[in-house]
Amino acid sequence: MKISGKHIIEAPVEAVWQKILDPAVLERVTPGIDQLEKLAADRYKAIADIRMGPVKGRFTGSLAIEDKVAPESCTIVLDQKSKIGNVKASITLKLVPLADHQTAVGYTGEARMSGMLARMGQRLLGGVVSTLAKQFFSAFEKEVNG
Repeated sequence: MKISGKHIIEAPVEAVWQKILDPAVLERVTPGIDQLEKLAADRYKAIADIRMGPVKGRFTGSLAIEDKVAPESCTIVLDQKSKIGNVKASITLKLVPLADHQTAVGYTGEARMSGMLARMGQRLLGGVVSTLAKQFFSAFEKEVNG
């Protein structure tokens, strides 16, 4: 399943970059994340409870931040397992400074699913991903702006 979108954040690119790389911030603002436990530099054990419509499950696995080019881009790699299926995703974030201390955050990537998640179909899960992205960016912007 392809994942893409864009969000404008009312903050300078340097502030956005620092918050995106902060695991404590990611733990607070990512919908469903209960815990990010540092395993190594830019590698974390991630535990999440996702509940949205028919999609409900406790996911355990890893989150890594790779290919960092400060303060322009990075790739977030997820590998999560649950009783309802597994998810492997790679999402590249691109930060572009705009006028008036704004930052455009574009994201593109792909998620591969198995189990019940894969059987639910891309159309249903696309809506879930879109909703989770909106929740993330809303909470993230509040975090960046204090």
